[in-house]
Amino acid sequence: MDKFATVDYIIFVVYFIIVAGYGFWIYSRKTAANNSSKDYFLAEGSLTWWAIGASLIASNISAEQFIGMSGNGFEVGIAVAAYELIAAVALIIVAVWFIPVYLKNKIFTMPQFLNNRYNETTSLIMAVFWLFLYVFVNLTSILYLGAIAISSMAGGGDSFHLIMVALAVFAVIITLGGMRVIGFTDVIQVVVLIIGGIATTYVALTLVSEHFGLGKDVLAGFNKLMEDSPKHFEMIVDKPGVGATQEEINKYLMLPGIGMYLAGIWIVNLNYWGCNQYITQRALGADLKTARMGILFAGLLKLLMPLIVMLPGIAAYVLYKNGALQEEMAPGGVFHADNAYSAILGHLPNGMKGLALAALTAAIVAGLAGKANSIATIYTLDIYKKYINAGASESKMVWVGKITIVISILVAVLFTWNDTLGIGGAGGFTFIQKYTGFISPGVFAMFLLGMFWKRTTGPAAITGLISGFGLSIFFNEFATKVFGPETWLYTAYINKSGNYEIPFQICMGLAFAFTLAMMIGVSLLGPKENPKAFVLDKKMFKVEPSILVLIVVTLLLVTAIYVRFW
Repeated sequence: MDKFATVDYIIFVVYFIIVAGYGFWIYSRKTAANNSSKDYFLAEGSLTWWAIGASLIASNISAEQFIGMSGNGFEVGIAVAAYELIAAVALIIVAVWFIPVYLKNKIFTMPQFLNNRYNETTSLIMAVFWLFLYVFVNLTSILYLGAIAISSMAGGGDSFHLIMVALAVFAVIITLGGMRVIGFTDVIQVVVLIIGGIATTYVALTLVSEHFGLGKDVLAGFNKLMEDSPKHFEMIVDKPGVGATQEEINKYLMLPGIGMYLAGIWIVNLNYWGCNQYITQRALGADLKTARMGILFAGLLKLLMPLIVMLPGIAAYVLYKNGALQEEMAPGGVFHADNAYSAILGHLPNGMKGLALAALTAAIVAGLAGKANSIATIYTLDIYKKYINAGASESKMVWVGKITIVISILVAVLFTWNDTLGIGGAGGFTFIQKYTGFISPGVFAMFLLGMFWKRTTGPAAITGLISGFGLSIFFNEFATKVFGPETWLYTAYINKSGNYEIPFQICMGLAFAFTLAMMIGVSLLGPKENPKAFVLDKKMFKVEPSILVLIVVTLLLVTAIYVRFW
């Protein structure tokens, strides 16, 4: 694999100077105008709809998508695009129904929502949990996957740890400027991300067309992918029948056909986009129309992501299957599907490789910055201000937030240094889905009932938090041992480790359904009138014509993709 040429370094340095310089300019203007904690953490009232939308995508599309989802594309194909397509629909639901509830009730953090709606105990437990999740799952996986990918592009060797430190330092520089700096620099990050991502897809398709003697023809390359591997272009994964291969079973365990559309994929997306601090934080400082426009703009951008992060993985699969990329997919003799994206990047021409490096770095740094800022927001507003120093001044809280950012990224670096958490073994995208999926059913049930059912009580929230987590562990780890491999609730399959496994998305759906039932039962035992219930007004959920147009366009595009590739 070729290393970077001088022009690649020049392109990357120009990118770094532009982002850092623009961020410093915004920070200088912001500091002169406002140094409040809400402005630092939320950029209150200053982010435009396009900045909110771009920042949402920049925080979402990071190393786990570029590397992990490309790896899933290598293994499964276009079916993995369901995460992106359903996300676009989930963002519509969040924009129309969730955001009005947050803004009307002046919610700035997710623990604050739980405190206002339920009780302080629920809020504190979840604040601590979210801090651990963001540091030990999100920050670590982004750092690990990002450093691995860039190290592979640079030719491997001993560059992994140096690159990890460089990414961490770059992220700290951006994050210390606060949410306004993150939001507006994310616009640049997304532009670079999309241009670099499309360039990588272009090269991937031309590599395929050249490999099969069709010249440098992008359309011919795409048609060859569909001709060579038609199963990789089906949105619905078939249920394994008698005599199914291990590869077919693994695909189904990852994306369980129609079943996932009735279960986990909605919980994953609605919890991620609607109940997640480092996502909703972008919109919580804006007015309702701006927030909605930004969220729906992000939904439209999500529809581009399969093209950018998934097609290179499918191209790598076809090339590998036909004798190419053998060394790139198995450096050191160890094959891993997550090598797919960097395998393609290694074949980019000089100059374009620097652009792709800038795009990948943009995704990594934006992801790290967004999550670190949310860690600082939750710790400062929901723990430090409430339990450690209630009389803290605005400048003191901003200072504490900055210290928290540095510490959280430092901890992530330490735990990623030798892959202490085993991210590489699980696969980056799978690592994140698995561990966030243990808590998603309970959290989403708490938020959903808390927003839209006035009778939901604090004891019910505690029940949901505990039962959601416990049921997720039970269905993922113990159900097949207790009830056997097949019941009316589920069907388990033997995974590549030789153990029975229920598809994790089905596990999420089951855990959510039982948790919801338990919360409703506990609430019915309580008072009919809950004084902490939010007051909802039907006018809150009305949408303006411009918003409605964006919703219709998004739904039509999603429908067209499913009709074409069903």
